[in-house]
Amino acid sequence: MRIHSLGICAVLIGCLCLTVSAADKKDESSLSWKSLFDGKSLKGWHHVGDGKWVVEDGAIVGKTQAAAKLYGLLVSDKKYQDLRVKFTFKSLEGNSGFYVRCNIKSPDRAHGLQVEVDPRNNTGGIYESYGRAWISKPDAERVKQAYKLDDWNEMEILADGGHVVTWLNGTKIGELKNDPVVGPGHLVMQMHSGNKMLVMFKDIEVQTFKK
Repeated sequence: MRIHSLGICAVLIGCLCLTVSAADKKDESSLSWKSLFDGKSLKGWHHVGDGKWVVEDGAIVGKTQAAAKLYGLLVSDKKYQDLRVKFTFKSLEGNSGFYVRCNIKSPDRAHGLQVEVDPRNNTGGIYESYGRAWISKPDAERVKQAYKLDDWNEMEILADGGHVVTWLNGTKIGELKNDPVVGPGHLVMQMHSGNKMLVMFKDIEVQTFKK
């Protein structure tokens, strides 16, 4: 009789665990995505440094000449800490990136975690500007297989506490675990100084997590 009772308890506990897991999954999937780009203007963003950011054909386009002395940064007006952000991009010339939890120091120094956007290599890797440099340098073959050269690509970034993950076209590229947690910061699109740049971003959306 005791064995039978223990068996029933085990079944009930298992059902409860499944219920909790399902509820957690439902809660996560119910988080709404908020668009950060209206497809027509740079509302909600401001420009720092050199280069030019414009809206063309429903995309944010960054352009600089090779003589640019400062980084060209397009900075979100709002700050974020724990979030999931996704966007599509096309990188045609030069070295670019997308920052999370970034703080701008005059005149163009972007301090924070930069996810690389480069038409040649390392796209999806995680780099800490003015800090530890590469902290998750990606596998070149994995990037090559996932990246669509001279075409639109999808990037998704999770930054939840000390856990940071990047996906390129659905392929996991970079990951940090137990990374030192920093305060909230801006989202930033970057054009590298000293490069002739042509990079495009669109479909920028964000989910924020409440702790």
